[in-house]
Amino acid sequence: MTTRSRRETVTFRHPFRIRGIDRLLPAGAYEVVTDEETIEGLSFQAWRRVATMITVPAEGMRGSTELLSIGSVDLADAQRVDASAAQ
Repeated sequence: MTTRSRRETVTFRHPFRIRGIDRLLPAGAYEVVTDEETIEGLSFQAWRRVATMITVPAEGMRGSTELLSIGSVDLADAQRVDASAAQ
């Protein structure tokens, strides 16, 4: 089985929360990593998401970051709330 990681930068304009992270995160740009693996047995190449992670400032450790596992739907929900707060 082949795996790949995709990286993207997601920007939040307002402080935000993501389910599974028990603190308010500051506005800013965040790196999101999505790990995917191939779906075997198909006549074409297809990928399935197996993990989504976000790099956030470490709690209580100035200048450090941590990589936390999150749900892709939870990330989309946080982005939707952030976008609607701007209007």
